[in-house]
Amino acid sequence: MASITVNFNTVEMMIFFWESVAGRDKVSDKYLIELAAHKDLAPIYDDEFTKDSFRKVLSAISNRELMNNPTKKESRFWNLNMWMLEDMDNMREMVQLVKTLNLDHMKDRLEKDVKVVFIPGTTDEYRIQGNTLIVNFFKISINPYADTRVTIGGKEFNEYMEEKVLEI
Repeated sequence: MASITVNFNTVEMMIFFWESVAGRDKVSDKYLIELAAHKDLAPIYDDEFTKDSFRKVLSAISNRELMNNPTKKESRFWNLNMWMLEDMDNMREMVQLVKTLNLDHMKDRLEKDVKVVFIPGTTDEYRIQGNTLIVNFFKISINPYADTRVTIGGKEFNEYMEEKVLEI
């Protein structure tokens, strides 16, 4: 029987960043460099958004500075991180949702092991690389006033996750 593993290591590392910045603590450049180099983040890097872009954006946020001449993806990443800082309760609810995600009921429908990785991305909603589903954490939407409270890509969260896992 196939297995499904959910990985949210980089989101966990970002929680430290968001909590520190919200508490007005300085986050060291060494931590930002290590975070940017995390292997799970490799899929978000391209010519417009690099490891240095990642570090530069988070450093600007940590130092309470605006970005100078950001690319579209750098600007988007800056805005998404600021959203987390402006609504920490929403961020915590999103994190709890990811931490408690259980897709084990799908094991018998899979032919191979699957890994689901949540990352703080820029513009992509998700990406599939081999047996890995990479989901942009920032694309999770929580609306306390809607019938379908948690969505991603316009679909109910669990339905979306099952659909994407079955694409693998």
